Amino acid sequence: MKHSLMTQQAVTASTDKPTILAVDDAPGDLKILAKILKDDYRVKLACNGAAALEAANATEKPDLILLDVKMPDLDGYEVCRRLKSNPLTQNIPVIFVTALDKFQGETVGFDLGAADYITKPIKPVIVRARVRTQLALYDQTRHLETLVRERTQALERTRLQVVEILGRAAELKDEETGLHVVRMSRYVGLLAQAHGLEEDFCKLLQHAAMMHDVGKIGIPDHILRKPDRLDEAEFAEIRRHAEIGARIIGQNADDSHSLIELASIIALTHHEKWDGSGYPHGLAGEDIPLVGRIAAVADVFDALTSDRPYKAAWSIEDAVALLKRERGRHFDPHLVDSFEKILPRIIAVREASLDK
Repeated sequence: MKHSLMTQQAVTASTDKPTILAVDDAPGDLKILAKILKDDYRVKLACNGAAALEAANATEKPDLILLDVKMPDLDGYEVCRRLKSNPLTQNIPVIFVTALDKFQGETVGFDLGAADYITKPIKPVIVRARVRTQLALYDQTRHLETLVRERTQALERTRLQVVEILGRAAELKDEETGLHVVRMSRYVGLLAQAHGLEEDFCKLLQHAAMMHDVGKIGIPDHILRKPDRLDEAEFAEIRRHAEIGARIIGQNADDSHSLIELASIIALTHHEKWDGSGYPHGLAGEDIPLVGRIAAVADVFDALTSDRPYKAAWSIEDAVALLKRERGRHFDPHLVDSFEKILPRIIAVREASLDK
């Protein structure tokens, strides 16, 4: 069956007016609805369910749908069911227009997500009032959603600033410029992406990685800044920074993928080794959280290619050679392979963020 969709507009055709989609297989009822609404709204008309779904999914979506129940092929209930199951249209308010038994219609319609009902024969004053009320509620909902989104984004920016400040504080205590935090976290994001993780999660992981060494705040300066090799007691002390960092960051038990939870996991596990010889808990293989395994590769590469009080920076070639030697011992072998594949991007990040 050929879809039928036409648009009735006020003489001014103002695009500032809300758009109402009226759906009915009876041309006479469509003309009545168009006449009632055309002075205050842009009105689109559809004479069957298929045309209604097409109009609702168009780039310029309606602000409200007046939907007849009894139609051939796709009835109003099925159209509403499809609208409410589609994330792109599920929030558009639907008002059923029907001559069916009111109690039966309300029960089924409200279960499907309808906002309201108008019974036939159509009364102009009722149509205008119901449309006006539902549009006001819809506008209020969208306004509140915008406010929540804006405040959530502002809160996230604040969290990221705190993460960066704490990360840089830890590095400055260790007499580094803080660019190690920047480079290492970017390597983490690139490696996570190369490993096939979702883009949004990769970004979150990149931010979380900035706090990987925050536990150094709790380590005495004379150990952190010692230019010579650490003795056994000093090394045991510096190994504590992983657990100290996890305690400083804390945990978010309500969300295993939150910024705080990921940062805590990375701080705790980025010195674990694939063969179980790392610290603080001697985890091995896939018992080490993936985010910790990713951070381990990124952290060691940047540490090797950076100047430290106890050593000069290694060349990129020598650093990559060590990663390959430690493939399957220190590092997850699949992550070493992924790191090699994105080495040009890693080098570009390093050159853009070199210590001054």
